[in-house]
Amino acid sequence: MSSGDFGGERLSALWRRRFPKGPPVAHELRAGHSDRWVRFHSLPGSKRYPETEDEYAIVLHRYNTLLDELFEGTDVYVITVAWSWDPDGTELPPRRAEAHPEGSRWTTLVYEDDPDPELHSYTHLYADLRPWRPGTVDAILREVADDVLSGVIITDSGLSRLHLPYDGGADVIAAGPEERDRLRDRHREWLPRNPAGL
Repeated sequence: MSSGDFGGERLSALWRRRFPKGPPVAHELRAGHSDRWVRFHSLPGSKRYPETEDEYAIVLHRYNTLLDELFEGTDVYVITVAWSWDPDGTELPPRRAEAHPEGSRWTTLVYEDDPDPELHSYTHLYADLRPWRPGTVDAILREVADDVLSGVIITDSGLSRLHLPYDGGADVIAAGPEERDRLRDRHREWLPRNPAGL
């Protein structure tokens, strides 16, 4: 993993120590940490996408409430993702840089399993470290809610808790099962109706 000027080498080493089973790919993390994982939906009735400013306000309130409970008084790594078909090619989505201008290139994950080089892809992760405060990542969260950005990870500087927002909600990997249960119990009305918690 390469690193930027925000402590990328430290972040890479810490990631390998805390999450040795795999790379920082948000949608894959819950499988290996189901004892600490819980999912919350962003809108009443599990509606997927906000359509009005009132609904955006609900989405941002839910995201920020969870983030504040997880990270109040701490510094957080904010990690966003872009993709390209060449190592240094045009990155998609182009709005990642607009939503996360503070992000420095942390690492690139290379996918070259396909024998056809035209189908190789590169996932670029950008990160910055900042003090947590409600609203500090609203520009990113709004892009997530609209399914423009995906793969976002917000985590404390020790990587003990992860907030993984997606279009429609957020997966949380808490510090442990007890913390997960407390979060779940405090926000029962935000839980999915699906028995599997999805």
